[in-house]
Amino acid sequence: MADININPNIPPATLYPQPPELNVPTPPPGMVATPPPPKRGIPKLILLFGVGVLVILLVAFLINKFAGGLGKGGSGNIVWWGLWEDESVVAPLIAEYQQQNPKVKIQYIKQSQQDYRERLTNALAKGTGPDIFRFHNTWVPMLARELDFVPASVMSASEFAQTFYPVASSDLASGTGLVGIPLEYDGLALFINEDIFAGRTPPITWDDLRQTAIALTIKDEQGTITQSGVALGRSENVDHWQEILALMMLQNGVDLTNPTGQLAEDALRFFSIFSTVDGVWDASLPASTLAFAAGKVAMYFGPSWRAFEIRQQNPNLKFRTVPVPQLPKTNPKEPDMGYATYWVEGVWARSKNKTEAWKFLKFLSSKESLEKMYQNAAKIRLFGEPYSRTDMAQLLSDDPIVGSIIAQAPDAQSWFLASRTFDGATGINSQIGKYFEDAVNSVNAGSPAAKALETVAAGVGQVISQYGLTGK
Repeated sequence: MADININPNIPPATLYPQPPELNVPTPPPGMVATPPPPKRGIPKLILLFGVGVLVILLVAFLINKFAGGLGKGGSGNIVWWGLWEDESVVAPLIAEYQQQNPKVKIQYIKQSQQDYRERLTNALAKGTGPDIFRFHNTWVPMLARELDFVPASVMSASEFAQTFYPVASSDLASGTGLVGIPLEYDGLALFINEDIFAGRTPPITWDDLRQTAIALTIKDEQGTITQSGVALGRSENVDHWQEILALMMLQNGVDLTNPTGQLAEDALRFFSIFSTVDGVWDASLPASTLAFAAGKVAMYFGPSWRAFEIRQQNPNLKFRTVPVPQLPKTNPKEPDMGYATYWVEGVWARSKNKTEAWKFLKFLSSKESLEKMYQNAAKIRLFGEPYSRTDMAQLLSDDPIVGSIIAQAPDAQSWFLASRTFDGATGINSQIGKYFEDAVNSVNAGSPAAKALETVAAGVGQVISQYGLTGK
């Protein structure tokens, strides 16, 4: 409101001029001019002013209620959908944050993995989604419209790149920004049975792995496999075959958006050769995780969390992980390529509590918070979720399970071939995986790899075009 310019040279009485005298006519004789009686009740001006104040107060109340009252005050009710961690793991962190921010209330809800992606998608579409939710690193194209960008005030792109592994910056880039913060990292590792290896050197290259697998496979007189050198070569009973095949192709220089040509054919044939030629694995065997846990497999591929199942099924099994095999190098300085498959925390683009949600995720992604969560989880299982931050790698470098996965994280890649992501039938991993599954089965049945991959390329092209993708 502008200040009133008062001229000190004018006497106060003249600031507001007096109204001129009114020329009121004299009433005729015999009539008395009686003024009308004063009206009773509240004057209209006061009444209108009071109503206006009430309307303003009501609007302010509704804005504060439904918008969470965030602004600069830092308050709100945040709903967080988790997926793997029990509430006991995150509750101490939530309590710590709420103590520092008493106007913020955070509700953690652990979700079932069954139909998770469909339930999340439906809730977001209906406008009833959570403020924060966990999603797989391959889901960005499917959720792009519902994911909020990480505010620069919370974490700039350069800070993000310095904090997390390069694959996270690649996977979580969407449009002009980043759409999530990873609180964990995981990827493919080679599990080895230490009793079967009995001092053998773990394989470094794929050729090493093949020769080791042949040497460690045992068959009875009928040719039945009683001990497999490696669980590899098929799709129906090799857990994580999607990641293994994708890794082989990426290492061989294949463009997975158009997996045709000699390089792709060689990778597909090599994947199948363990079953079709070497006979170290076949369709009669149980699922690879079960077989490894039973002590019947020398080598097995899987992410770190499979160790929980293996230990639960066989507490006495002696095993550890080593980095995944590589192609022979022409230059020893060439980096080893790993394959990443991990989960991320995102913020709903239409959340009323976006500002405080991102602040909370910033808090959770700090070194101190991640270490606390890891320790909380390690109280109820073998280990916590591997750290997503590059500056925490040394803390896990000597771990017999997680160490090898973290060692390959700096040069890991990923793509839309990942298992156990619970995409549902229409999910990007499910659709693309089905095309590659048919190709593996076709080659195992004797069909040429080139023909099988032509169908894969056509199918993959259709799927990724739905999301405007042309390469990754």
